[in-house]
Amino acid sequence: MVFKKKRDRDDEPDYFDDFFFEDFDEEFKRLNDRIMRIFNELSRHSGEIEGPFVYGFSMKIGPDGKPMINEFGNLPNLKSRELESIREPLVDINEDEKYYYVTAEIPGVEKDQINLEVNENSMIITVDVPERKYYKELEFPTPVKPETAKATYHNGILDIKLEKKEPTKKKGKKINIE
Repeated sequence: MVFKKKRDRDDEPDYFDDFFFEDFDEEFKRLNDRIMRIFNELSRHSGEIEGPFVYGFSMKIGPDGKPMINEFGNLPNLKSRELESIREPLVDINEDEKYYYVTAEIPGVEKDQINLEVNENSMIITVDVPERKYYKELEFPTPVKPETAKATYHNGILDIKLEKKEPTKKKGKKINIE
């Protein structure tokens, strides 16, 4: 089912036409099926596994125009009936021509409890204190300059700005054809 907004007047543009398209609908169905499987499995094991359970997702349209769904949380491994003690924070990555901007929700910790490691291709965010444990590993589509990373943490929100590495121009050698 593709959602459509009913227009009040025929001369008004339908802004939803560009947002709700077939790929979005398929991704939403896939995510809905996953959520229903999780709820069914959790209800079958109610009383055997103690929470709290954290699960969420964010949706946005990627640079290629296709929907992107990012899941986060600490869903239990229902086969072993153990709750994951490490939560995966909600992370959003945006970019422009020169920078990557990473925002991570890491509530309930102090900034000195956050471990942030960056290399040219990836970044790892960890928190390992008795009250809270977080872990998220991100890979960048293009290399970054780790030495340019700047991070701030305020009210549970970690913001990181990383400069993209300029692509190296491969110098070729002219070959004479005989």
